[in-house]
Amino acid sequence: MSKRFPKAAPNGEIARVLLAFLATAGLFYVNIMPALVDGLIEGLGFSNKEAGLVGSANVYGAAVGAFAAVFVVKHVNWRMAAVALLFGLIAIDLASMLLENPPALIATRFAHGCVGGLLVGIGFAVISRTSEVDRTFGYLLTIQFGLGGLGLIFLPPLVPEYGTTGLFFSLIAFSTATLLMLPFLADYPPREQKIVLGGHGRNLKLIALALLATFLFQAANMGIYAFAIGIGKDAMLETTFISSALGVAAWFAIAGSILVILLSTRYGRMWPVGAAVVMTALSIWMLHFSDVKPGGWETSVYWWTNVVWGVGWAFVISYLLGMCSEFDTTGQMAALGGFASKMGLASGPAVAALIVGDNNYGLLINVSVIALGLCLLAMLLPARTLDRR
Repeated sequence: MSKRFPKAAPNGEIARVLLAFLATAGLFYVNIMPALVDGLIEGLGFSNKEAGLVGSANVYGAAVGAFAAVFVVKHVNWRMAAVALLFGLIAIDLASMLLENPPALIATRFAHGCVGGLLVGIGFAVISRTSEVDRTFGYLLTIQFGLGGLGLIFLPPLVPEYGTTGLFFSLIAFSTATLLMLPFLADYPPREQKIVLGGHGRNLKLIALALLATFLFQAANMGIYAFAIGIGKDAMLETTFISSALGVAAWFAIAGSILVILLSTRYGRMWPVGAAVVMTALSIWMLHFSDVKPGGWETSVYWWTNVVWGVGWAFVISYLLGMCSEFDTTGQMAALGGFASKMGLASGPAVAALIVGDNNYGLLINVSVIALGLCLLAMLLPARTLDRR
């Protein structure tokens, strides 16, 4: 059937955009996580812990699905699998609209995560079969932050009237749009396996460090991001200001992913990524001063901190996922990188929910900064090795 449609050039810019949608569809809820968590609290009366666990269940399910993708990416028709998985996501999101009980919603969103994680893993594997993988991941983050920013601006104000229905409907719309894009993608068959670096033991060490850096970076950021609205409210900021700040910050974050598209590996990975991790950690630490707002938005620490943080997040994760993809040419390491990313995205809100308790946001900020410091140490060796290849 797909032969009836014109195909985008496999390594062209249009194909990179379409692949970005494919790899985002199963995990788009992450990009509106603050709206989802706050919607569960305000719309359904969930506690901080219950809402955080729903978000974590969704992403832990994604980790399970992404891990399964490591073993199936070489053996399935990725296009047919993507169609089936996208229909599965739409069905589960429809079911989620009807649920108001925390345990039932936790179980349902875990199932959603499993399906979505498998889709994302397949998407990452296909992306690894393109040239200049880092650039394609840059497009992916551009799509995620761009559309996520729109979601953060427009979805929270809908919660008082529509509850969580509007949130889940936005996920259905994204999955439907991705379904319509699939026929225009090339086939991207698996390539012969090729480990790109030296001895087997050294490869395992480098892969483990790259995966650890990816996990820590995503956990640190997502733990804060899931409670970004709560941090703002705790600083006595208005909900409308918080929503607009997060939405605009997500749009500014596109600058980080566009930088990846423009730079690729022209200046290597170690120094640009290392500097961006430090910048991200400093911006998160500045959330301690979220209540500082001497003038309008232009002087708000919360507003500017989220802008800088978003740019760093989009920039660094594009390179970390690209690094994982460089260790083989079949897509398995790309899928494994996706698994590490999902584990981090899931663990962040879960740990954060336990730390926050009764609004203990200061401790959460400190733990996230420490995790980013460990991420910096883990990424140095694999980044330097790839730079010297």
